[in-house]
Amino acid sequence: MLKLKTIVAAIGLSAIAATSFAADITGAGASFPYAVYTKWAEAYKAATGNQVNYQSIGSSGGVKQINAKTVDFAGTDTAVKVADLQKNAQVQVPTVMGGATFVVNLPGIKSGDIKLDGSTIADIMRGAVTKWNDAAIAAMNPGVKLPGTAITVAHRSDGSGTTNLVSTYLAKQSVAFKRDVGVGNSVNWPANAVGGKGNPGVAANVQKIVGAIGYVDIADAMKNNMTFLAVKNKAGNFVLPTQQTIAEAAAGADFNVAGMSPDLTDQAGKNAWPVVTATYMVAYEKGDAAKQKGVVDFYTWSLNNGQKMAAELGFVPLPANVVKMVEKEMTRIK
Repeated sequence: MLKLKTIVAAIGLSAIAATSFAADITGAGASFPYAVYTKWAEAYKAATGNQVNYQSIGSSGGVKQINAKTVDFAGTDTAVKVADLQKNAQVQVPTVMGGATFVVNLPGIKSGDIKLDGSTIADIMRGAVTKWNDAAIAAMNPGVKLPGTAITVAHRSDGSGTTNLVSTYLAKQSVAFKRDVGVGNSVNWPANAVGGKGNPGVAANVQKIVGAIGYVDIADAMKNNMTFLAVKNKAGNFVLPTQQTIAEAAAGADFNVAGMSPDLTDQAGKNAWPVVTATYMVAYEKGDAAKQKGVVDFYTWSLNNGQKMAAELGFVPLPANVVKMVEKEMTRIK
């Protein structure tokens, strides 16, 4: 009898212990943070033994999966609307910041050789400017030998927060772009356009098509040694996408808003890169205790231990005060 009581007590203690530890978790969504999430997951497993599996399927796909409750968390570059968060009893927090970059495939042209303002890029991306030696491009690039190569617009074929970011920025620069192409995770690209899945798909299309222009996150652009355009920012300066110019754009952002999702595009800093966003994690307020703890533990660990990893991959870590805000917001995840 004593032995039976001992076994029962041991089972009870094991059950209590099991609920106190984080479980293995799954997430899906934006390809923009894929590199840093997988790097964090690898380091987190080495430190804690807990597994995090993140699938890069695009922001729209991630939000659909969290709404269907088939994953424990979603990644999205397009912040979920506050009304939808409230309706679905979800919590949203930023995890890291980065920039989308305009990249080209023009032999002999190096990063920064071609300088463009937002309105001209908008005309290119909506199909109104179709040759690289167009007068509008030449006017901003005196002395640069521009080829007469046809322009191919490379874009995301899946619903994408990166597309939302880029279209939001370009729509601010051009009423015609907003009218012809639109703003959103999926938009109406012109006839001279080719789609690719995820940021890697866009990068691959740019690399194989001479004359192509596309938009990818800075991490993929750096990884693939791609050629960046210099873009005229709101202050009137031509800048390249770097961690410093992205950080300057994000420096004045107020994350103390519902959904923790301020607009970071077209900021006024002297050297601010104009196409900047945070990427977000979305989870439910209530759910399986071990899974919910797993989500909170993973992101708490990553935000406090993974900043150097994020920087090495070309991302900009959240400021320390924002990390504290994120940790406070995640206490709502039970």
